[in-house]
Amino acid sequence: MIPELIKENLFLEDGRALSIETGKFARKANGSAVVRMGNTSLLATVVIYKEYKEDLKFRPLTIDYREKYSAGGKIPGGYIKREGRPSEEEILIMRLVDRLLRPLFKDNYYQEIQIMISLLSYDINVLPDGLAGLVASTAVSISEIYFKGPVSTVRIIRINDAFIINPGIEELKKSELDLIVGGTNNYILLVEGEMREISEIEMMEAIVKAHKYIQLQIEAQISLITKNQKFRNKRLYNIKLYNYYYKYLNFNLKVFYIKEKINFLYYEDIYYIYKGCLFKQKRSKQIENILNEIKFHFSNESIVINNINIEIDIIFDEIKKEIIKKILLKENIRLDGRSLDDLRTICSKVDCLPGVHGSAIFTRGETQALSTVTLGSSLDVNKIDNAIIRAKQRFYLHYNFPPFSTGEIKFLKGVSRREIGHGNLAQRALKNIIPFVTPYTIRVVSDVLESNGSSSMATVCASTLALMDAGITVKRPVSGISMGLIMNYLTGEAIILSDILGDEDYIGDMDFKITGTEYGITACQMDMKISGITYEVLLNTIFKAKKGLLFIIKKMLTTLSCPRKSLKFPAPKIYTFYIPKKFIGTVIGSGGKIIQEIQVSTETNIKIKEKEKGSLGIIEILGKNETKLKSAIFKIKNITFVPKVGKIYKAKVKNINKFCVLVEISKSVEGLLHISEISWKILTKVKNFIRTGDIIYVKYLGKNKKLGKIKLSHKILFYRNYHI
Repeated sequence: MIPELIKENLFLEDGRALSIETGKFARKANGSAVVRMGNTSLLATVVIYKEYKEDLKFRPLTIDYREKYSAGGKIPGGYIKREGRPSEEEILIMRLVDRLLRPLFKDNYYQEIQIMISLLSYDINVLPDGLAGLVASTAVSISEIYFKGPVSTVRIIRINDAFIINPGIEELKKSELDLIVGGTNNYILLVEGEMREISEIEMMEAIVKAHKYIQLQIEAQISLITKNQKFRNKRLYNIKLYNYYYKYLNFNLKVFYIKEKINFLYYEDIYYIYKGCLFKQKRSKQIENILNEIKFHFSNESIVINNINIEIDIIFDEIKKEIIKKILLKENIRLDGRSLDDLRTICSKVDCLPGVHGSAIFTRGETQALSTVTLGSSLDVNKIDNAIIRAKQRFYLHYNFPPFSTGEIKFLKGVSRREIGHGNLAQRALKNIIPFVTPYTIRVVSDVLESNGSSSMATVCASTLALMDAGITVKRPVSGISMGLIMNYLTGEAIILSDILGDEDYIGDMDFKITGTEYGITACQMDMKISGITYEVLLNTIFKAKKGLLFIIKKMLTTLSCPRKSLKFPAPKIYTFYIPKKFIGTVIGSGGKIIQEIQVSTETNIKIKEKEKGSLGIIEILGKNETKLKSAIFKIKNITFVPKVGKIYKAKVKNINKFCVLVEISKSVEGLLHISEISWKILTKVKNFIRTGDIIYVKYLGKNKKLGKIKLSHKILFYRNYHI
């Protein structure tokens, strides 16, 4: 049977076309869709496991995004010529799509869902990450899943006050604002990106502009779904009753009994623990003790229910959330006693690790981040080479979240997706305040030593101070804050929380991380647990965040008011200069012998590369010892020495014969001094006037074009009455 293609087209203001289609590819999947814009094509498939998973406290949703090297006309590098584990860029897109879709599945849907997105072809003029949310939403919307969509995402940039939707990679390099915005027809669901210190109003303008295109893409999806008759009737699915048991009491009276009994016996105890403004560790311990009591109590009762401990965990979780929200909404009291707009106590310190190039520790409440800065040469750049990007990062940041930071024990399996995501956010927050003129490669590492919410924002603050401590002349200090949201569904009121705790993030409806300087916003990332928020709530959140950012910056500046004027003692020095391109091979030597000898003898790292245009090569020397660094510079300049006509040079006599003297004016330049150019007197024997090893002065007269030799003179110095 020939596949039936169902397709929808829409057009951007600049005339470019975007299409979504289904029915032709991957028909065995529960839902599949292809999005095309220019020559960029993405395929998304959705497969639903037929039965629900047992013993789960979370929705079993898996998002996988992969970029085929063939999409960009490339062959994978390395020994094994095939795609391997996902790159950091692919993981970031997986996280993006997950945060967009996860809030829109029904809370009681516990069948396993796998969404796979593949980049089939790539156009340099259209980056794929802005289309990933659209293709995933389309595939889910035409599948059998109950889904509160469709939704979509748009990538929007601004160049010279002009907005561009779904840009190319070259346009992205020139942008002053780069956002990916996701949303439903009426609400904003996701915002993520970086900016060059823009205002709150400018940021909202970009979001509103992007949302208009999101609405167009949603209309196209609805039209496609309507045409796709095959999937219009959703099938019944399994419901895990205990998660929304209060809506299904007739189905599960035993679950209702458990909740009511827990409320009767322990509600007040739980309430006063959360109202007691305790530290996280003490509060968690007391809550854990109550949970253990509850499990012991029901283990002695005659009630029989499958997976009783799992049921109790979930019911207890719901009760905790209800209590925390009640305290917040009715009494305006937060878990640590703060008001809605108060920030936690802040303290910081720089130069806390004397052996590193720059360091700082930043503590906010019970969250603490230690950041270190290491300066390197261009040999230390972070090389990115994937299906669509080939680049070298001279500034990069790594974020580590060890289990002890939350008092837990976990097996370390490498860098987690969370660590990659938080590190990328902090890197984007800081990258545009790093000076362009710095010759260094800068690596920042942030280790979270203690965590109770907003660890990525503590990383931004600690890393800013560490850069200043290292002597990097950042444009302005950057701080970060996480904003939360609690929706009061009875009144419709949105309660905005500044500087949220971990528990507030867990029970809340939003986590909006914003970073910036006193001049504007530099990066943001918004996650929602509900199906979106209005422009008004979003703008109010951004305004409140800006006040918090300015307060934090003032606190940071009391620790270190400006970047150090010079690099600290352990930091290496870099010297860069140019040489004629023809000498590059001479400096390297046969098999790298000469350059290796220089590096070993002077304890330096040396990099040589050709300048893209012109006839010059670039020498970059990195070393910690100033004297040895100068020695390496002297050795290379000796090798690449080019004499200038009319200049006088000190020369060493290397060899003497009957009619001439071989002299060396540098390590790589030797010339013959003819007997007639030694003295105005007539010499019968050169040895009577000069001996091997003597140091004499000679004047460079140019090259003998016939012989290709340089012409030198000693006697001319006396003729011109030079007194050496």
